[in-house]
Amino acid sequence: MVEPLPELSTEQSDPRYSQIDRLPTEQIARLMNAADAAVPVAVAVAIPAISAAIDAIAARMEAGGRLLYVGAGTSGRLAVLDASECPPTFGTDPSLVQGVIAGGPEALTRSIEGAEDDAEAGAAEMARLEVGRLDSVVGISASGRAPFVLGAVAEARDRGALTVGLSCNAGAPLSAATEHAIEVVVGPEVVTGSTRLKAGTAQKLVLNMISTISMIRLGRTYGNRMIEVSAMNAKLAERALRMVRDITGADLETSRKALEEAGGQAKVAVVMIEHGLDADAARALLESHGERLGAALEKVNGG
Repeated sequence: MVEPLPELSTEQSDPRYSQIDRLPTEQIARLMNAADAAVPVAVAVAIPAISAAIDAIAARMEAGGRLLYVGAGTSGRLAVLDASECPPTFGTDPSLVQGVIAGGPEALTRSIEGAEDDAEAGAAEMARLEVGRLDSVVGISASGRAPFVLGAVAEARDRGALTVGLSCNAGAPLSAATEHAIEVVVGPEVVTGSTRLKAGTAQKLVLNMISTISMIRLGRTYGNRMIEVSAMNAKLAERALRMVRDITGADLETSRKALEEAGGQAKVAVVMIEHGLDADAARALLESHGERLGAALEKVNGG
């Protein structure tokens, strides 16, 4: 039986904020800032569960699976946001990490009433995406009870996918429906029930961890550098050039020339400079080492 909505901690009213409409702007801002400061503490409590989920996700991605986020409302928008940042940050194909929001793309900019209550639509999305046993599906719901999300993870689990539930209430139905339960209990919101606030912040922090650490585990960074970045605009070109110079110690002209010949791919340029290869040979070397720059450099250096 689904827990009555008023009993959820994210729906309760905090008496500390009961008179905020009568307070000066700066005092309200300080109250909100103090409330937000509690969010990372709540996330820290959940780190063991977060870490276990990430290891399971990365293992499936290493085997060729995708990472799919599913949410409704604010949770769905955060899902799409995190997924959309992976290609420019980690050089991934857009299909590798995807965000699914109840109500479809239109729901990104306006509320689609009733979309989150449609469990069958959530299941249908998993069928449409042909979710399979190598995929990982992360259901995101502040309450932990959105039917669209529950329907999606149930279908994904039936299809053999890894399922993860991210919610902001203890003992959420989403936790019971998934293999890995992540509960970040942030308590009542400054504006009662407005889970775009602390709950949304908590979800964003956890999604940052899931995508970033998964990509680190997959070798899509070199140290703390975004080595998969491609120089597709002026800012990224400057970042890539600086990265190539920092890693190789090469001068400006050598680094710029290698980066141009590499088609803007920083890690290809690094291999070219470090081992005196042309772009095609550098790409072949990287491919033979699973696209991991560190492994390719160590191997050639006799490591």
